[in-house]
Amino acid sequence: MKNIVCLFGSPRTKGNSAFLAGRFCETAQALGASVKAFSLNKLSYKGCQACMACKTKLDRCALKDDLADVLEAVKGTDILVIASPTYYGDVSSQVKAFIDRTYSFLVPDYITNPNPSRLNPGKRLVFIQTQAQPDEKQFADVFSRYDYFFKWYGFRNNLLIRACGVRDSGEAEARKDLMELAEEAAHKAMA
Repeated sequence: MKNIVCLFGSPRTKGNSAFLAGRFCETAQALGASVKAFSLNKLSYKGCQACMACKTKLDRCALKDDLADVLEAVKGTDILVIASPTYYGDVSSQVKAFIDRTYSFLVPDYITNPNPSRLNPGKRLVFIQTQAQPDEKQFADVFSRYDYFFKWYGFRNNLLIRACGVRDSGEAEARKDLMELAEEAAHKAMA
């Protein structure tokens, strides 16, 4: 059985990114996965404080807030799903704060170490990006930017589910192509 941690990064609980993540997780559960979900907007946490404790004193993030449980769950997962709308050309601030805190996953000498991650290798990232902008060329760099960092952590064969031209709640749900894309990604991730 594969374990999935799903992070809902939108403040809208019924938004398009949440719906696509839900479809992915439902499909994966039907294929035998165990899913643990977190709605980041409902948690109380700070972004990285640049205290460097994770590189000098601890092997984890020093902050003790609601994100500590999320970071711990990611350590034990096989598949991490990050679902975010595109706000001002990037992920939501909720997701960005989470990603900044994953800095604690890197060993102190990560720049020169051939094994820079504290995580077990073989994890997979499923990145769900929605945007109101219909032009696919706009914000096409968002996934590649974060895929780069998650590869440092040992995530491989990462998948992108991207929905352009969806703004209002329910627009992604109404598009059969997006529903199929989420289902196909779940089948690939579970294979």
